Amino acid sequence: MSEDGRFCLLLKGLKFGMILQFAIGPVCMYIFSLGSNKGFFSAEKAVFAVVLVDLIFVLLAILGISSFIKEERVKNYFNFMGALIVGCFGLNIIFGAFDIKLISNINLFGVTESGSTFLDGFLLTATNPLTILFWTGVFSTEIAEGKMKNADVYFFGIGAVIATLLFLSTVAIVGSIVKIIIPHFAIKGLNILVGLILVYFAIDKIKLQAVT
Repeated sequence: MSEDGRFCLLLKGLKFGMILQFAIGPVCMYIFSLGSNKGFFSAEKAVFAVVLVDLIFVLLAILGISSFIKEERVKNYFNFMGALIVGCFGLNIIFGAFDIKLISNINLFGVTESGSTFLDGFLLTATNPLTILFWTGVFSTEIAEGKMKNADVYFFGIGAVIATLLFLSTVAIVGSIVKIIIPHFAIKGLNILVGLILVYFAIDKIKLQAVT
């Protein structure tokens, strides 16, 4: 493949990834909260963790290693744990607005809060099995329709991961700017709102799983 061809695939993946980013989810809200509370660099550590997980999931999806997650019992377990973790992070943000730490008293997967935004971001992203299933579907469709060869999807996937890095880094910057220009009491109100949104995500996910 020529360098121009690889660059076009990177751009295609970047555009596709950017479209996906506009479906605002719990990770995006969490990055924004970190930026507004701890500043850009703390939030960016979590962004790198999210990008790392996405990269791992994309590579696994390309390699076709997703069948173990398709097993219903395993998928339900991951979905429940993912919802539980999102809910805990949301509650922690709400209580944190009142200077009360919640997650420090909760043990997730046997790991107590380390104070590392990188670890928190990694955990929050890695517990969502829908990511790898989604990418498996995307790559399978592209290859089946003859739009890409097997080797091409790597460049497409890298472009999509770069989109995650750019978008979430922007969210971290916006959050850090908000910290500077908005009064402290307003930041607290914003934290409560973000926390409530995360809790809603968690409850909605658990309800959806119960229905299915």
